[in-house]
Amino acid sequence: QVQLVESGGGLVQAGGSLRLSCAASGSAFSVNFMGWYRQAPGKQRELVATITTLGGINYADSMKGRCAISKDSAKNTVYLQMNSLKPEDTAVYYCRLNARISGTSFVTNYWGQGTQVTVSS
Repeated sequence: QVQLVESGGGLVQAGGSLRLSCAASGSAFSVNFMGWYRQAPGKQRELVATITTLGGINYADSMKGRCAISKDSAKNTVYLQMNSLKPEDTAVYYCRLNARISGTSFVTNYWGQGTQVTVSS
């Protein structure tokens, strides 16, 4: 069993910053990549940013230049620093872990419970 614990969401004014954290723990696994997705009311879940074990990074176009994803591999933790936040960034932000179960070739995805980010105008 793998658990993802997210933190760092909250209410911020437009132009402000937030830093999200997501720590993975539990059964033995090998991380392929971790990342952040978000879902606004009435919309589909969408990519924010991902980072691979080797440090490869992918950002959504809407977030390029305004956020930075980083990781602490020793802690299986991923961070998302978001700056210059806009009201349209308001959403529930979910952490995703893509990992191989140790001792197998089975690759699966785990999701956190989500953390609310609200940006007021």
